Amino acid sequence: MTLNCVIIDDEPLAADLLASYVKKTPFLKLVGTFSSAVESIKVIRENRIDLIFLDIQMPELSGLEFAKILSRETKIIFTTAFSQYALDAYKANALDYLLKPISYDDFLGGANKAMEWYRSTRQTADTATDRFIFIKSEYKLVKILFDDILYIEGVKDYVKIYLTGGRKPIMSLMNMKKIEEFLPRPEFMRTHRSYIVHMNKIDGIDRFRIVIADAILPISDSYKAELQDYLDGHTLS
Repeated sequence: MTLNCVIIDDEPLAADLLASYVKKTPFLKLVGTFSSAVESIKVIRENRIDLIFLDIQMPELSGLEFAKILSRETKIIFTTAFSQYALDAYKANALDYLLKPISYDDFLGGANKAMEWYRSTRQTADTATDRFIFIKSEYKLVKILFDDILYIEGVKDYVKIYLTGGRKPIMSLMNMKKIEEFLPRPEFMRTHRSYIVHMNKIDGIDRFRIVIADAILPISDSYKAELQDYLDGHTLS
């Protein structure tokens, strides 16, 4: 399992140090480094970000203010030179609070807490009895069984859910990140900015493109590593 992370810190040296720590931590993948919370919003909105290493005192929007608008599914580790914000940080549901200068041991301890949280969440999802979601479509709620989903395509502000049995796809006004949060992993995986795939429904991989039903779906570079990890665990050689 790989956690996608971003670093938000207005101190270049601190950000570079954290980036070097991410690079040598096998289960972390750095999606981006930003000097302010505002700069990161677009990337966080458009990608599945599991973990944010977040400074507190920054221009425009402080780390504590930013934490209030993030999805609770995105976990936070605060990285700061100031100890007085620790209580506020934990009220913001932070996994850890690391004081600068941050050693790799402390960094790895925080990263391991994130991994343990996501593993426990996955186990809970795997044992859940509910195998469906309700989606708003054409002014009504439509029940969709997980087992009926082939893949999901993001089309501007909508998601288009392709179903088994040649049924008509279902459109809903929603972004990809929101629906991704409701789907069990790794049964469903983001393989491209515009696609979430039901891994049980894949017919094959051809030239590192996904073949599913009568569709051929692209795989973007930003999701290749996680997908390859999954494939390696399900491939006989």
